[in-house]
Amino acid sequence: FDCWLLMRGIFTLPIRMKAINDNALAVANFLAGHPKIDRVLHIGLSSHPHYGLGIRQMTGYGGLFSFLIKGGAEEALAMTTRLNLIKRATSFGGVHSTIEHRASVEVGTNTPPSLLRISIGLEHPDDLIEDLAGALG
Repeated sequence: FDCWLLMRGIFTLPIRMKAINDNALAVANFLAGHPKIDRVLHIGLSSHPHYGLGIRQMTGYGGLFSFLIKGGAEEALAMTTRLNLIKRATSFGGVHSTIEHRASVEVGTNTPPSLLRISIGLEHPDDLIEDLAGALG
């Protein structure tokens, strides 16, 4: 049964990954221009230090990236509680968008306290952006 499910899902993997790539880049561009965001770490943005390498080696950048919110850990955590569509979770890779505050789930980490990691799914990018815009205020 597991093999059958894998075979069934593999046929749509390219179109799902294209949608996730496109959605993630749209969300990253939105966040990069938001005044409450300090920095967006998405290799598909020209501001990323390895952007040129990404263009040479990749055909898409995936749906997982990080961003640093202004205001530190308290504001980062508070922002995740104001989201409606994007759910707070530590498991990535599904078709629904999720977000996590890595510093609060990883003991002894060097992760910046204001860093949020987001996994973009198949929701419409306008809906994801609207959810983030509302949560950021």
